[in-house]
Amino acid sequence: MTDWLPGLVADWGVAVIALTTFLSCLALPVPASMVMLTGGAFTATGDLALWAVAGGALAGAVLGDQAGYSLGWRGGAALAPRIAARPRRAAALARARGLVEERGGAGVFLSRWLVSPLGPWVNLVAGAAEMNRARFTLWAVAGECVWVALYVGLGRAFAEYIDAVAEIAADVSGILAGTVVALGLALWLRAALRRERRRRK
Repeated sequence: MTDWLPGLVADWGVAVIALTTFLSCLALPVPASMVMLTGGAFTATGDLALWAVAGGALAGAVLGDQAGYSLGWRGGAALAPRIAARPRRAAALARARGLVEERGGAGVFLSRWLVSPLGPWVNLVAGAAEMNRARFTLWAVAGECVWVALYVGLGRAFAEYIDAVAEIAADVSGILAGTVVALGLALWLRAALRRERRRRK
């Protein structure tokens, strides 16, 4: 684990946890999962309260989701070309759009914890597509509850082995994300082939 992270969480506590989860939902490169693991570990030692860590992480994530949704809703058409200017971001946006189109609210839910790297892009896509805000919020909050419970819970349960847990969690997250992306591409290809066959008929 990054050496400075425990000190940062110890010094700033819940504030840094909430800020980190907020920023992560806006696609900024911050170690939100690691911060939650660290916060969870501090709850095991009694340095931080479990309810405060979980509540702060959840509040930051929910506010970040709402901010991302609002950005997409207000300026989705203007933001898309800027995002597409970078190939990696364009690819992430395309995958997020596919997830929302295929799964709807369930796609929002899954992007909070199962394929969390897509989460910020799903926020923008959902806003730009004018998904009902109440529906978006319901699915997003449910997903964030899973995300926070997983990482804070793992940090608390395995506080003595936090470095190993962080490494395993990162590996598993990458495998799951790759699997979902591959599945999404397969579904998209199948749909495209069906459309092509219909045109030929």
